[in-house]
This record gives sequence, C-alpha cells and structure tokens, in this order.
Amino acid sequence: MNLAITDVRLTPILVADPPLLNTQGVHQPYTPRLIVEVETADGVVGVGETYGDTKYLELARPFARRLIGRPVSDLNGLFTIADQVAVDSSRISGQVDVGGLRGVQTADKLRLSVLSGFEVACLDALGTSLGLPVHALLGGKVRDTVEYSAYLFYKWAAHPEGAPGEADDWGAATDPAGVVAQARRFTERYGFTSFKLKGGVFPPDEEIAAVRALAAAFPGHPLRLDPNGAWSVATSLRVAKELGDVLEYLEDPALGTPAMAEVAAATGVPLATNMCVTTFAEIQEAFTRGAVQVVLSDHHYWGGLRNTQQLAAVCRTFGVGVSMHSNTHLGISLAAMTHVASTVPNLHHACDSHYPWQSEDVLTERLTFDAGKVTVSDAPGLGVELDRDRLAFLHRRWLDDDGTLRDRDDAAAMRVADPHWVTPSVPRW
Repeated sequence: MNLAITDVRLTPILVADPPLLNTQGVHQPYTPRLIVEVETADGVVGVGETYGDTKYLELARPFARRLIGRPVSDLNGLFTIADQVAVDSSRISGQVDVGGLRGVQTADKLRLSVLSGFEVACLDALGTSLGLPVHALLGGKVRDTVEYSAYLFYKWAAHPEGAPGEADDWGAATDPAGVVAQARRFTERYGFTSFKLKGGVFPPDEEIAAVRALAAAFPGHPLRLDPNGAWSVATSLRVAKELGDVLEYLEDPALGTPAMAEVAAATGVPLATNMCVTTFAEIQEAFTRGAVQVVLSDHHYWGGLRNTQQLAAVCRTFGVGVSMHSNTHLGISLAAMTHVASTVPNLHHACDSHYPWQSEDVLTERLTFDAGKVTVSDAPGLGVELDRDRLAFLHRRWLDDDGTLRDRDDAAAMRVADPHWVTPSVPRW
C-alpha cells in the first residue's frame, strides 16, 4: 500500500443559493465552494470541501503544492504546512467574515478553513485505502444516526428581477405565518423535530411573534433563534424574557464575549455561539466569564474533524454543551459533519445544516434525512462518490462568472434589490 500523495486537484464552483435573508443582507444567487481532491500513488482519491472565496483559493493553491509526496496519513503535518503558507494581511485587515459571520477575519482563521478541506480529503482517502469509515479513524462512532435541526430563514419568493439564480419551490417567508408554513414543509420533507430561525432581519417583536407562532404550531419541540449579534444587551434580555419558556437556547443575541457574558448573567436562557468562540484562543475568556452555555462547532472554522473532537473535549471539561454550526454547504461537508458528530459523546443538541436548501450537489447520490437524522455511513472513507459531470458543470459556472459572485457578499446581493442598502451597524436594535 502506497499512501503517498501524487496529485491534488482544486475545483472552485458556484452553487445555487436561495434568497435567504440575514442581518447583513441576502444570500447571493450562487455561492462559492471549493472541492478538494487528493490522490495517492495507489490511485485512491479522497474528497473534501470548504469555502471557495478568492482569499481561500489563494491559500489553497500553495497548500496543495506542499502536499505532493507526503503520506495521506500525515494529518498533523497539515498544520505545519498551514503555518508555511503566507497570508496577505492587508487584504483581510479589519474585515468581518461575511459568509460565516464569525467576527473579524485573521490569517489563522483563513488557514484553518483551508486546512479543513484538505484534512477531510486526506481522511477520506486514508479510510478508503484501509477499508475503514472516517468515524473509525476518529476513534469510532458512539451513535448510528446524527440528528439535525430544520434551519428556517426569512426568505423572498425569488431573487430580484434581473439577477441570476435558480427557481425554488419554497416560496416566501417574511412573517410568522410564512415561517410556520416553511417549518411544516421541513417536517413533511425531512421529518425534522427541532427548529432554528435565522433572525436579525426584522425588528425583535416581529421575530418574537414568529417564534411564538412556531411554539404554537409545534408544541414541545426545541426552538432556537439566531440574530447573529444584531441586538443590544437590553434587547437580548427583553427577547430572552419574552421567549424564555419556549427556547432551547438563544444563539449569539449580542455581539462579542463581553456582551454575551452580560446577557448570560441576567437570564436563565442558555446562550449558544458560533461567533465569539471560533478559535481555541477565544475559549478561556468565554468559558471563565460564563458567556456561553453551548458552542456550535464547525469543522471548517476549527481546522478539521480532529480539532472538532478536541473542542468537544474542552467543552465537556467545562460543562459547556456542544453542537454544530452550518453555513451553505454541499454533501461532502454534510458527510464529514455526520462522521465527526457520531464520535462526540457530549453532543446533546441537534446540529444545524443548510443542506436542505441546496438544490445542487457534487455527489452521485444526495445524503438523506430520515426523521430529521442522517445515518452514519460505515462504508470506507466518507462513504460518498463525486459526480464529475456535476462538478464540471458547477466549475464551468464559476469560470463563466465575471468575478461578481466569486466572493460571497450578502450586502452586495441586497443592493440589487435596494441600491441604498448598507450593512447595518451593530447593535441593529
């Protein structure tokens, strides 16, 4: 068996995204993703997926060159390679990560997001070579299925007239009735039993009404609300008081650890985050100040599946809950999320996933939800197969783009409908 990496292929793509609203604007008609393939001397190919914006591509290319000749099993060596890849700090200085909404961008955050795609590809190739599923390489699964939550969004019926985009059959959801109708479709199609609403779009009283409507329509079901740090401490506390009897947790109501700590100290509603704790360096302040009670991991943020396990262990040590955050992603990432989630003992909350919103994929067969859960694959590697025709089609879309859509920008997408739109300052309310 020869595990040496002989080839690395990077394929940037643009995938259709519905007009989902958030506090920064609206999802653009197509979002960039990067598909990573590593091939060993034995001809085994492993696949990974991560962000495809220009700044990630610029790091992925030199990273890929440094992989050639290294064993696919050298997972720790990926971090050494990441440290060797230079980042043009002038391009990210002071910028906020718009797509992931995880605070100010840093060189290390970019490196970890790029590394994550390569680590998953290497694990997929290694597992395939050894005849073992990825979860076995991570120590073995502790559950056979992983539960996911319906990810509800305020949504337009279609992208603005004149903008590109693909039609969808979800319809609009801009009021409580629309949100409940959307939730019902999620339950009918995928069997989800918990619900998360992306907030920060409308004034808090309107979003309180939407959550109340969900609670009435789905009594006893876990509910979450995530305004992406759009509220002041006072507003956060008011919403927590109004919804404290129905929320499983309130996610990132206020921006930053100090504000979250202030909210947490004055309410009994658990606070979750994927914004103020996205690196190991941010854990100490957040945990010692009691700012968060649930960390929403994301292997794209944290540098892969093994780092996700390390995060879960730290959370367990401090008595902090753990679940998973999701950004726009395809089936490769959902498979990776499911494998690592199956190995985490202290995963007590359903994970997030955008996957039901994505009408396009690069796999020969889409992953499926049954009763809101994904079955953990026991096939070698990730247990997925790349559809090269679909990959080529989505790459051609990327090649044909004039550069407008190659970097996700929700505010720019909103300006197509409202030329005067400016990303709101925080707190918005």
